[in-house]
Amino acid sequence: MLEFSYNNGYQAGPKKSPFEDRMAKVRDTAILEPNGREARCSGPTLSRIFEQQIKMTRRAMRMCDARDLTFKVDDFVYLKVSPMRGIRRFNMKGKAAPRYIGPFKIVERKGEVAYKLELPPNLSGIHNVFHVSQLKKCLRVRKNKHPLEGPDVREDLTYTEHPVKILETSERVTRNRRVKMCECEWKHHTEDEATWEREEELRATYPGLFANHL
Repeated sequence: MLEFSYNNGYQAGPKKSPFEDRMAKVRDTAILEPNGREARCSGPTLSRIFEQQIKMTRRAMRMCDARDLTFKVDDFVYLKVSPMRGIRRFNMKGKAAPRYIGPFKIVERKGEVAYKLELPPNLSGIHNVFHVSQLKKCLRVRKNKHPLEGPDVREDLTYTEHPVKILETSERVTRNRRVKMCECEWKHHTEDEATWEREEELRATYPGLFANHL
């Protein structure tokens, strides 16, 4: 789509698209609008339309998945929470960044795709009704459960994540400079989920991280 959009987009230099410059004609594409009428679109316009359609399709697929995933009262489920941190991104190596806490007991079903959970006192500030997409079935509940250990979760189901150890360092050479990189293990994630971060960003945000690192 990027290549198509570029080749069919207007360029300021030649005052035409690359396709028009090579083929001596304008390349457009016919699509059907929601009302069934045919419309002609250039590359950039078509890319925007496709992007909107993909978003609509993804929303519809999530709704279908939500209707297919159901729980019963007294079931135990895990709750998905997302890490937030001071530096600008959270690029997990391998699996996705969100993690699950719990398990928590379902005490009531709310509509078709939401459930009310029995939360412990340390999560009393969180609204206890969740969309099914935030939940995962707990297949086995321990009889003697320990008190909930995990991050301090906010009302928006996020928590503050921070690095606990530097596993390895390296340098990346770009055209104009050398960038020092650190492989970091994060508090609520394993070494397998470590990420590579710029040393300068880590020092600015977490200066204490380097105190014990040789």
